[in-house]
Amino acid sequence: MLEPSSNNELPPIPGKRYFTIGEVSELCRVKPHVLRYWEQEFPQLSPVKRAGNRRYYQHQDVMLVRQIRELLYFQGFTIGGARQKLSGAEAKQEHSRSRQIIRDMRKELEEVLKILKG
Repeated sequence: MLEPSSNNELPPIPGKRYFTIGEVSELCRVKPHVLRYWEQEFPQLSPVKRAGNRRYYQHQDVMLVRQIRELLYFQGFTIGGARQKLSGAEAKQEHSRSRQIIRDMRKELEEVLKILKG
């Protein structure tokens, strides 16, 4: 999904569960105020908010920010055009995400079963 060369210069995403807005800013090379603005413009981008209204982004949020960045900064889309493009791709991604969650859950259940048997 993120094949364009412009994203090749971005740092790799660490294998963490949650990222702060500062970390996402560095990983995506986008300022924090831009991320907060994009949250208002793109309904798909909704990080978890915890104590003190602090934002915590997950891996898929970071990937989405990178995709939005690519559409806006390098492919020349407007905010509305990027929103529309992502809405069309959202159904495909949701299906893919659901399948991955099911695979992960199955793997975890198999591991629990091994522990219970052993």
